[in-house]
Amino acid sequence: MRRLLTSLAALLLPIGAAAQDCPAETYTVKAGETVFSIAEKRFGDPEKWTLIYYANQEMLQTSVFQINPGDVLTIPCIPGQETIKAEVTPFHVPEDEAEIKLLTGTGRPPFADLNWLGQGMTTELVHAVMEETPNPVKYSVTFSEDWSTQLFPKLDQKEFDMGFPWFKPDCDSTPVEPRCANFHFSDPVVEILVLLWVRKGKEFKWEEDSDIHGKTICRAAGQFVHDLDSPDRQWLTNDLINLERRKEFKGCFEALMAGEVDAVSANVFNGAHMVDQMGLRGEIEPLSRPLSVQTMHMIISKRHWRGTTMMYRFNAGLAKLRQSDRYNQVVNKHLKHFWDKLDQ
Repeated sequence: MRRLLTSLAALLLPIGAAAQDCPAETYTVKAGETVFSIAEKRFGDPEKWTLIYYANQEMLQTSVFQINPGDVLTIPCIPGQETIKAEVTPFHVPEDEAEIKLLTGTGRPPFADLNWLGQGMTTELVHAVMEETPNPVKYSVTFSEDWSTQLFPKLDQKEFDMGFPWFKPDCDSTPVEPRCANFHFSDPVVEILVLLWVRKGKEFKWEEDSDIHGKTICRAAGQFVHDLDSPDRQWLTNDLINLERRKEFKGCFEALMAGEVDAVSANVFNGAHMVDQMGLRGEIEPLSRPLSVQTMHMIISKRHWRGTTMMYRFNAGLAKLRQSDRYNQVVNKHLKHFWDKLDQ
């Protein structure tokens, strides 16, 4: 399972040229080839299909991995193993000196954690974004241990200007959802795969969404469910699946091992961490087909008097960062750090 998980995490986002000596290349699909056979041919391991998937995400999300002779794919290189030190922008200052006050939390590695490399992937990306904003200003980042008070009251009451990293619900379908009704969202800072984790050796067919109908899926209490009830699925609205809620991810994986649920829904990081922590490697594995792709964002209250201006500045900095090698270098560094720690 480790090889599959490593390849799933190796490129959570499309990689451009992570380094000048590691360029991507194009590949024209031949008759009979699949993303799996191409991964085996190019990387020596069919489980590294995700390297190809994320480098061609727009195409392969639409076709659900179906490729045809003549299709042109981007084949990324596998980034080197060199260590890149965490970077802190010179515009990051103490809270009482800041013109913009940012709020995040701890205990959610690899995204935001005081004890993680660079205090987290999204934290380091935010530092880089703020450095790239038009006419950068001084800002602070405050870590709160209580995530439950960050949206309400701290950000809603404008104790802080903006907060990260937060998932964005389907606001088109659920505009009254509290996050949608009260906050503006930035462009995506990070994209994350949500997977179905199943017992190894137990047949779990999933070629079409209808194959999921009637299954019992466990998702930890407090986790979002909008991807299960999206307009094209409506698994919950129409009672097409049984949703089991357990306290934290550990309870879901215990239920899976006990045969009480058919699968656990968790993102690649939460799932891999829990499987490793519970000593279940070789017994539980993720399906290679993602359940959904979720995005994490910077948010700001719709009642903030500078909300539109601040969000414009942040999005401009994010767009500039994404066009550079630095974005991919930060992401890949944190992915490598996560999997290295998992293997210790």
